[in-house]
Amino acid sequence: MPIPSELHVFETPHWLVNHRTNSALPGYLMIGSKRFADDLFELADEALLELGPLMAKAQKVLRQNLNAERVYIGRYGHSPGHSIHFHVIPIYAWVEALFWQDERYRMLNTIAEGPGETATDGAELTFFVWREFCERLVPPPIQGPGAAEVVERLRDVFRAEPRE
Repeated sequence: MPIPSELHVFETPHWLVNHRTNSALPGYLMIGSKRFADDLFELADEALLELGPLMAKAQKVLRQNLNAERVYIGRYGHSPGHSIHFHVIPIYAWVEALFWQDERYRMLNTIAEGPGETATDGAELTFFVWREFCERLVPPPIQGPGAAEVVERLRDVFRAEPRE
């Protein structure tokens, strides 16, 4: 499934970094293999060597240029027809504040059998981002620049950032 070029942020010989197509959360990036593969072990060594530094660069750019408090990186999907890809999810202070203000997500506390290490965790915030910023027809209001402006900003920053 081709990614619209207006969402392309950066690419290497083996990977495309783009803004997630259905996300209203500015800076929600995807790092996808240009070569179709279901698993990492199917990729060339050169692609694997690019991946770690590219993930680190994405995390650094989101933290330093968009002030993300945390950046979660993970592989989740298993939909047929999609090559291996990774979600790079910025968590801003205002996103976490929205999470705490939404009483529906307090239900998550009823599932745990003991206290967590922190008040919330990456799984809960990722779930919140997916439901609220990717699946809702009308997502919550964002703070700061929108996705289109962020894509432009990130293009410039990724190009200027030295290769690892």
